[in-house]
Amino acid sequence: MKKRILIVEDEFVEANNLEMILHRAGYYVCDIAGYVTKALEIIEREKPDLVLLDIFLKGKLTGIDLAKVLKEKNIAFVYLSANSNKDILAEAKKTEPYGFLVKPFREKDVLVTIDIANYLHEQKLKLKFRSEHVAKDAFVQHRDFEGIIGKSQALNTVFNHIKLVAPTDTSVLILGESGTGKERLVDSLHAQSLRKSRPLIKVNCAALPASLIESELFGHEKGAFTGAYDRRIGKFEQADTGTIFLDEVGELPLDLQVKLLRVLQEKEIERVGGKNTIKVDIRIVAATNRNLETEVANGKFRMDLFYRLNVFPIAVPPLRTRKDDIPVLVAHFISHYAPKLGKDIERISDEAMKTLMNYNWPGNIRELEHLIERSILLSPGKIITSVLLPIFEDVPPVKEITSVGIKTMEQNEVEHIVHVLKICKGKIAGPGGAAELLNLPYSTLVSRMKKLGIKKENVLR
Repeated sequence: MKKRILIVEDEFVEANNLEMILHRAGYYVCDIAGYVTKALEIIEREKPDLVLLDIFLKGKLTGIDLAKVLKEKNIAFVYLSANSNKDILAEAKKTEPYGFLVKPFREKDVLVTIDIANYLHEQKLKLKFRSEHVAKDAFVQHRDFEGIIGKSQALNTVFNHIKLVAPTDTSVLILGESGTGKERLVDSLHAQSLRKSRPLIKVNCAALPASLIESELFGHEKGAFTGAYDRRIGKFEQADTGTIFLDEVGELPLDLQVKLLRVLQEKEIERVGGKNTIKVDIRIVAATNRNLETEVANGKFRMDLFYRLNVFPIAVPPLRTRKDDIPVLVAHFISHYAPKLGKDIERISDEAMKTLMNYNWPGNIRELEHLIERSILLSPGKIITSVLLPIFEDVPPVKEITSVGIKTMEQNEVEHIVHVLKICKGKIAGPGGAAELLNLPYSTLVSRMKKLGIKKENVLR
C-alpha cells in the first residue's frame, strides 16, 4: 500500500515541487495545507502516514506547535525549513522529528529522508510495543550485566535500554567518551539477544589501515589485488547469523560508509574483486566517541547512514557523572589486580578515596583502572594511602599567528603524539604509557602512528 503523505507548506512553489517529487516516486500526497488549523482538519480526515512540515506557517501557530500534536498521535513527521537559526532548530529538535529537509529541496535528499523517516518510525513502533510488554519486575537484573560494575541511576538507565533493545534486531549506536566501557555493554547486549549462541565479531575501525579496511570488512577474492593470494572471508561474513560490532564507526572513509549503508538496507555484501552478492543475516551494533551529527554537518559522515545506525542510541555516561560508582569500582580493581601482582592489598584509605572522588576523570573507567593498578604496585602496606593523579602542565598562552605560520591538523597531531612519546620515553602501552596519557586504545594509537609516519626509534633520538 502506498504511504500517504501530507504536505504542510505555505509557499505554493515549494509545495508543488514536493508534490511532483513524491508522485514520481510512487507516494500518495493526500493533501496540501498552508496553515496548522487546516492541517489538523486534513489529519483527522485522511490519517496520513507521514507529514512534511514547514516550521514557519501562516497564522498564529507554527509547525513546531503542530509537531507536538503529531507526536501525541504517533504520526511521523519531517521538518521543512530554510531557517538556520540555532535557537529555532534547537526548539524544533525537542519535538523529536524524523529528519530535516532544507530548502531548496533536492529530489534525492527528499526521497532518502522520507525513506529514513518511514524506517525509523516502523522501528520505533516495534520498540514501543516491546516496552509495553516488558515486565516491570525485570527493571534491572545485574546478573545480566556481568563484568559491568556500578549501581548508579545513570548506569541503571543504560541497563534498562539494553534490556529493551537486546531481544530485537534493531541497529544500536552506543555513544560515549573513550574509556567508558562501551565494549562491555556490547558483550551484554549480544548475550541477552536471540543471537547469543551465534558469533559476535568485533572490529575497531580506527585501528585498520585505510588500504586494508575494505578487505577486512567485506573480504576479497583470490587475485583481487596484488598480494591477494587466497580468498579471504571478511568480518561481515564471519558474523553471519550473529552480531557485528563496529567500534569507532566515525572513522570509516566515506566510500566505505556507502557500502555499510548497503549492508544495513539490503543485508548483502560483495567481496573485493567478486562478481556475486552474498546475503548476510547480521545485527549491527556501532560505537563512537565522536559527535556524528557534527560530522554529518561537516560532510564527514553520511546523513542516511547516521539515521540508519541511530535507530536506538544508547549514551554511556562518563565517570565524572556517576561518581557514586567509584568506590565499588575501586574495590573491584583491587580484588582483581592485587592477587595478580602478588600484593596483599585490603582496601584504600578514606583520604585516598576522597582524592579519587574529587578528580574529574577525563580518561573515565580505563584511567581509574590503570591508576589503581599502579597504586597497588607502589603501595608498601596493605592499605593504599595515596594515589598519584596525573599532573597536567599549564598550557602557555596562544601566540598570535599569521597565515604563514598556520599548521595543518595532521602536523599538530604529529607534534602532540611525539611530545607525549618523549614524556613517556617511548613507552606506548601499559600504565604511564602514551596510549593511557592520550586516552586512546593501544591499537588505535599504533594505527595513528603508522598513518602519520611516526616511528618510536626516531622519537627517542
